[in-house]
Amino acid sequence: MSFGSDAASYAPEGVFLKSRSHPRAYGNFARLLGKYVRDEKVISLEEAVYKLTTLPATNLKIQKRGAIKEGFYADLAIFDPKKIQDHATYDNPMQYSTGMVHVIVNGTQVLNNGEHTGALPGQVVKGPGYKAMK
Repeated sequence: MSFGSDAASYAPEGVFLKSRSHPRAYGNFARLLGKYVRDEKVISLEEAVYKLTTLPATNLKIQKRGAIKEGFYADLAIFDPKKIQDHATYDNPMQYSTGMVHVIVNGTQVLNNGEHTGALPGQVVKGPGYKAMK
C-alpha cells in the first residue's frame, strides 16, 4: 500500500483564509513520519519513505519520478527525522509542519533551511492512464 492524500491545499493567507482545509492538507506526510514512524514505530523510516516515493510513482506509472536515479527528475525532500512534526488541527488546519529542511523540485531548491526560496519549478504530473474529470 502506498501513501498519499486527497486533500486540496490552500495558501494560509489572503482570500484562502475564507476557506477551510482538512488538516491532512498540511500535515499528512509529516504526521506519518513523526507520529507513526518516529513516535509509535508502526512502520520503519525506510518503508515509509518507499511508500511515499517509489511505490506511488510505480503504481501510477509515472516515469522518471519516485527514486534517486540518473536520468530521473531531481525531486528531493530532506527532513530531520527527530524534528518532523505536523501541527494542523481541525480547529486550525492551515498550519505548516516543521522539520522539513530542504526541498528540491525538478532540480531547483524551493525550501532552504526551512524557508521558501520563492522558486516555483513544479509541474502537473500525470500517469499514462490519467483521464480528466468533466
